[in-house]
Amino acid sequence: MSTLPYRSALIIGAGPGISGALTRRLRAENIPVVIAARNVDKLSALVDETGAIALPVDASDAGEIEALFAETDARIGAPEIVIYNASGRVRGPIAELDAAEVGKALAVTALGAFYAVQQAARRMIPAAKGAILLTGATAGVKGFALSAPFAMGKFALRGLAQSAARELMPKGIHVAHFVIDGGVRAAHRADPADAPDSTLDPDAIAQSYIDVLRQHRSAWTSEIELRPWVEKF
Repeated sequence: MSTLPYRSALIIGAGPGISGALTRRLRAENIPVVIAARNVDKLSALVDETGAIALPVDASDAGEIEALFAETDARIGAPEIVIYNASGRVRGPIAELDAAEVGKALAVTALGAFYAVQQAARRMIPAAKGAILLTGATAGVKGFALSAPFAMGKFALRGLAQSAARELMPKGIHVAHFVIDGGVRAAHRADPADAPDSTLDPDAIAQSYIDVLRQHRSAWTSEIELRPWVEKF
């Protein structure tokens, strides 16, 4: 029996890091999970391990997001938890960036999040229940040099989260934005021996998402920052 007040989950922009840790935690709660990504082949090991359902999606395409939600409805029922982890990155000097590539990055990070929140809201409002969790970054709080497109997308994501929270939380839908303020640990990026815990452990990040999902509506979090204890403010 799950200790969470939700019965189904959809993770968009899934990969082996934060999404993988979240999938394991949600499946441990006996919650059926659909994980969606542009390339589902990279999710095969996670599917084998957890029994999650992998579906392909181009998050920048409104029609594909709509179809993803419809397929999720058919597979596990309308998702009561929707987590948006997808983002696009283009780095380089502003004067030299390719405008079309910038547009593609923004379409994934910002527009894709709107498409997902819209589809989630259409299902959750009639039920007066649900949780929408949006994965942000340091770039949504301060923009760094040579990373304007990422900052633009993450600032837009944060604005979407704030607006959606004010609109949807009074309707019984928990909306929360997570500022992941630091690098996320991965198999190919271990912490240096002289700097333990200098990156965020994806399992620890997932624990914070689960804790937010367990919150009573009288004290809902709408934004949380997660950073390594050695990260500079």
